[in-house]
Amino acid sequence: MKAYVVEKYGKDGARAAEVPEPTVGDRDVLVRVSATSINPLDKMVRNGEFKQLLKYKAPFVLGHDVAGVVTRVGSAVRGFEVGDEVYARPRDLRIGGFAESIAIDQDDVAPKPASLTLQEAAAVPLVALAAWQALVERAAVKPGQKVLIHAGAGGLGSTAVQLAKHLGATVATTAGTDSEKLVRSLGADVVVDYTKEDFSKVLSGYDLVLDSVGGANLERSLTVLKPGGLAISVVGPPDAGFAKQLGAPSFMGLIMNTLSRKVRKQAKSLGIRYQFLFMQANGSQLRKLAALYDSGKLRPVIDRTFPFDQTLEAMAYVEQGRTKAGKVVVSMVPDND
Repeated sequence: MKAYVVEKYGKDGARAAEVPEPTVGDRDVLVRVSATSINPLDKMVRNGEFKQLLKYKAPFVLGHDVAGVVTRVGSAVRGFEVGDEVYARPRDLRIGGFAESIAIDQDDVAPKPASLTLQEAAAVPLVALAAWQALVERAAVKPGQKVLIHAGAGGLGSTAVQLAKHLGATVATTAGTDSEKLVRSLGADVVVDYTKEDFSKVLSGYDLVLDSVGGANLERSLTVLKPGGLAISVVGPPDAGFAKQLGAPSFMGLIMNTLSRKVRKQAKSLGIRYQFLFMQANGSQLRKLAALYDSGKLRPVIDRTFPFDQTLEAMAYVEQGRTKAGKVVVSMVPDND
């Protein structure tokens, strides 16, 4: 089958290739991929940014999002049948959405939201799980709390704004001038145009910040939190919890803590907390999220759709910052744009 594999780590390390059909284990669901989508994590994995923790063996198929149709189920699989339309974020070390088929552990798979097309559903899993795990699991956002979500027009941001609003929070976001109308339609109560204003000068007293920008943006984010507040970053720096999550040796936890020492020290001095979030595959959470999409509480935001034979072009489009809003989808359906 055709797939896009990482042959070697680095910017030019991905290429199209013919690879064997996936092996289907007892707990696996074999999915014929209808669509996938591009995530910043694809670039990070391709470039080897996590190679000390995620031990991929080259060549391996890239791609962290999948929507498609079940074509086979393992002997121990329950609840899925051939012909089912599903979506998933396959677990780490078993990714491979940039391919014609993929075998996924049944625990990572969920029925596709009925209200979404397969192409729309492909835009959802990774960002929706990240938003859920940040806002529901980590922060336990409650009605009346104040939440700042950076880059509200982005793939994660556009999902998190909607979810935070559904949870009853007052939602602030940063966005460019052209995106204000969109983020307000998603539920943002306060929009700070980052091209004109410094959010840290106009926002204060927040319970949670979800950061997907990093660097100085993260450091400034700490100052808008009230005492006891929480800053969650999906771009780092990582902490010991990340190494533990991946089952890495204890010395890796010490290294991670060293990398995040500055921001953790800064947070502690302000009486707040900092956590790094590396989202995890979770089919049961995808079922809960599907209900929110089907009830109209959430909707995917899609910038553009590329055909499968332009997967590398789709990655380059995202890397070059050409995305205006939401996610870039790659569809197996020809002439789908």
